[in-house]
Amino acid sequence: MEPVKIHIRRLKRKHPVSLPQYMTEGSSGMDLFASLDEEVTLLPGERRLIPTGISVAIPEGFEGQIRPRSGWAIQKGIGLVNSPGTIDSDYRGEVGVILINFGKEPVTIHNGERIAQMVISRVFRSLLIEVDELPSTDRQGGGFGHTGI
Repeated sequence: MEPVKIHIRRLKRKHPVSLPQYMTEGSSGMDLFASLDEEVTLLPGERRLIPTGISVAIPEGFEGQIRPRSGWAIQKGIGLVNSPGTIDSDYRGEVGVILINFGKEPVTIHNGERIAQMVISRVFRSLLIEVDELPSTDRQGGGFGHTGI
């Protein structure tokens, strides 16, 4: 598999953090790190935009998907409000992660702590063609729960 080249810029901060990194050979997502001047405590039900201290130039035809870390979800109840978040190929601002505390206890986030993961995925642009009728299928309009439990 040929890697996709991503240009990355570390933003100037008092306490620089690690660049995103794959934690194992088979990881599909790179861990992202909190870039904080001071720790942040999320109360139950609270959400906050956490900076990562980086900006990226993702090539056209790709996107960065920001996803929650499963360990934090099960251990602390931390998730992402807009999961997966999307970094478009033309975005050059700081990558931020909107964390939410779904748990019952406050959770403190420290500078340099792994907060989410970023997966680089191919995207396709669609050409929408307006029609009067759509081709029929066996399912038709069957939606949520239409196949039973």
